[in-house]
Amino acid sequence: MEALSKYRLQRRMLLKGMGVVGLASLTPCMLGLRQANGEPLPRVRLKLSDYKTYRSTCAMECLHCNLTAFVWQDRLIKIEASKDFNVKCCLRGISRTKWVYHPLRLTQPLLRTGEKGKGIFKPISWDEALDLIENKIRDTITDHGNEGLLITTHAGNMDSIKNDMGKAFFDYLGGSTKQAGSLCCAAVTAAMIPMLGLRYADTRDTIADSRYILCWGNNPAVTMHAYFKNYSQAQRNGARMVVIDPRFNETAAKADEWVPIVPGTDIALALGMIKIIIDEKRYDAEFLRAHTGAVYLVDAQQKLLREKAEDPDSYLVFDTHSQSVVRHDLPGVLPALFSNELPVGSAFTTVLDQIKQEAEPWNVQRVTEETDIPEQTVLRLARDYASTTPSMIIQNMSGAQRTEFGTYVAASQFYLALLTGNIGKRGAGVCDAGGARQMAKFSPIIPPAPNAKKIAPIPVSKIGEWVVQQKPHPVKFWWNMTMGAMTQLPNTNQVREAFKSVPFVVVADNLMTSSALYADLVLPVTTIFEDVSLMAGVRSHYVQLMEKAVEPPGEAKPDYWIFAQLAERFGFGEVFNQPIEHYIDACLEGSGITREMLAQGPVRPTQGDWIPFKDGQFRTSTGKANLFIEEWQKKNFSPVVTWKQVAESVKGSPELAKKYPLMAVQRKLARSVHSSHGMNEWILEVQRNRPNVMIHPDDARSRNISAGEWVVVYNHRGEHRAIADVTSHIKRGVVSLDNGWWEQQGGSSSHVTNDHVEPLSNGHCCNSTLVDVRREA
Repeated sequence: MEALSKYRLQRRMLLKGMGVVGLASLTPCMLGLRQANGEPLPRVRLKLSDYKTYRSTCAMECLHCNLTAFVWQDRLIKIEASKDFNVKCCLRGISRTKWVYHPLRLTQPLLRTGEKGKGIFKPISWDEALDLIENKIRDTITDHGNEGLLITTHAGNMDSIKNDMGKAFFDYLGGSTKQAGSLCCAAVTAAMIPMLGLRYADTRDTIADSRYILCWGNNPAVTMHAYFKNYSQAQRNGARMVVIDPRFNETAAKADEWVPIVPGTDIALALGMIKIIIDEKRYDAEFLRAHTGAVYLVDAQQKLLREKAEDPDSYLVFDTHSQSVVRHDLPGVLPALFSNELPVGSAFTTVLDQIKQEAEPWNVQRVTEETDIPEQTVLRLARDYASTTPSMIIQNMSGAQRTEFGTYVAASQFYLALLTGNIGKRGAGVCDAGGARQMAKFSPIIPPAPNAKKIAPIPVSKIGEWVVQQKPHPVKFWWNMTMGAMTQLPNTNQVREAFKSVPFVVVADNLMTSSALYADLVLPVTTIFEDVSLMAGVRSHYVQLMEKAVEPPGEAKPDYWIFAQLAERFGFGEVFNQPIEHYIDACLEGSGITREMLAQGPVRPTQGDWIPFKDGQFRTSTGKANLFIEEWQKKNFSPVVTWKQVAESVKGSPELAKKYPLMAVQRKLARSVHSSHGMNEWILEVQRNRPNVMIHPDDARSRNISAGEWVVVYNHRGEHRAIADVTSHIKRGVVSLDNGWWEQQGGSSSHVTNDHVEPLSNGHCCNSTLVDVRREA
């Protein structure tokens, strides 16, 4: 905690930074600005017109609120929410001045001179750094092939330029090892794309029109904070909001009902709800027939029937009018939904009947035994969701899908929406993350590399283990950017060993992060308001030009500048060394949006409220939603949602549970976005500067743990130190761990998290984790 104690902030200065003191009253003395001789600048009374203003957006995995920066004498003085934007930014956005001028900002390339992890470096020039990188890449390719190169990126910067530029550079080298899957919502991707034809399709514009909001395993009061006003409006309009979560979270505190659930049992609850909806005929038969593949026929070998094998969209249905098997898209057909509408002795059944069979064993008694949700609550959830229309399921950033079979969890929620017709209309649907890319076409910033070799990737959850074990091949050069690998990758001790085992590691960042401590070479990169870029992504409905307001400190450079310099050395500089405007224009091609339009402010590709899959028009090749997923079948999994017991759980691993009897779930905090802002002075002042672990009083009592004392959460992977928050706001047998703490702050909760790979998506299984907790010695 010593690193933090240096940067304590006085309350008066905090209030100034938050804008309580107006811009016009700020003086050079108050801002700490001094003349060359060290004397304070003379007092001056500034007018608003004395400032230059610039616009940008928080670039990490957040909601990408638009920000306005005020600059005086080439210094960033204040940041506030842009007045003409649809939402207002939070303290993290306002406090970006403290990131730009952070005392720990990296200002020049640093070469490691001590042991990895000790933070002992010497400054070198950019020419020396680039020469070293070039030599290490060439040596790696010569000795180990392109397989020896690894690039890892994530959501520390989600603008439309930097990560894409990095991946393209390594492709132009001839290819590299990359990560497969995502730490975030890979399970949602594996469900949504084959089912609906599109990922990142959100319903936030019409949340206020919903009459029943089911927040399932997530916490939109934190993860969708800028849009939580829409939830509040829905409640004022009479909507009922229900939260299903092991933890009484910030959204539950504002909801009408909290339904605690055993982690990893969400599939059981969904199947139980589906059984009730089908048994009580609460489904929307007309919607299912017209807009989904629920009516497609399935043969005895569990294969979808088609008219022509060479035509993948020629699905067959049984027409109850003509009593014959016909193509699904023939006009005037009335397809059978269930097998009781088929001829006696048929050698086929329907997809919906397959789903019914999977749900059949899940009566309310069995659901209660598995989930610990009372029977009457299960009945009420199913009936209220199906009957109170429009209804909406919120799965954005859901912890429920960060489990071993998260793809089935996400798919089961879409099943519920499709069964009841609660999708494609105002106030309905399943709220995922979503942005401008669901509304318009954007283009690659760089043409595909002509000679990129296809190289087996590493599942993102297994980066630590596989790099150490040299699977699927040895890694000799590792480039890490926009990813807090030492805070976010699971099984942190293995990640540490991976960093140590790779001969040359480059970390590009703007602070000395936990990952940078383990680098051989640290490259100082810019943050927002220090370079020009573009945000046309999957978190905001607006395309935003990211303007440069001030010069970066020291020798910090944009990531794209670094790749341009390296590309020159490898002979393809012309692809990467164009002005940044060239790449912005390339991205905007096909969208109908131009840089000139963006210079006037953020631009939304469409007018009016956005309703994904409006009127049941899905983005699949048939225009219909698929409920039988052949891609899952190819991986030897059921093509329809089925119950799967989570392996690392009390029931799934009883022997392991004897050692580690508590189930751990991860918690996102308002203080940070993953580990971004983790060292922000103002955030630490206003939020908190120590990690907590939520533990039920009964679980704390049996371990002699008192509220407020330091404890250690541990298992066979490692340990995580935190303050005990003893509270009935967590389910018995479950603990909640804070996400995002740096090594310098005591270490991440990822030290204990499961690094199993979700089999259908290559996703993250952090919430399938067993631990125990002890008092700190």
